[in-house]
Amino acid sequence: MVQAARDYFEGWYDGDVSRVERALHPDLVKRCASGDLRLTTKDRMIELAGRGEGREDGADRRLDISVADLYGDIASVVVRSAVYREYLHLVRTGDGWRIADALYVVI
Repeated sequence: MVQAARDYFEGWYDGDVSRVERALHPDLVKRCASGDLRLTTKDRMIELAGRGEGREDGADRRLDISVADLYGDIASVVVRSAVYREYLHLVRTGDGWRIADALYVVI
């Protein structure tokens, strides 16, 4: 699960579509905790990563990734970066851990 979070963030910073895609569940629901809780899907994340939207975000690449809880095939992970605070829920699939939903704020 930590590797999935790392693939997600580092892939975003590098514009590495394969890493971002590998980290995300097909039914990803990602929301920004701004006023409207706008929704982002896996397809949209892949599109944005492919355009290099996260490259500027990766100027300071330090990541503090901590597993908040793990129970069987589900987990909660907190990622603290220079740009984001993100709460991830992951599910273990036949292909490994995948991020099923995420809630974040821009710092």
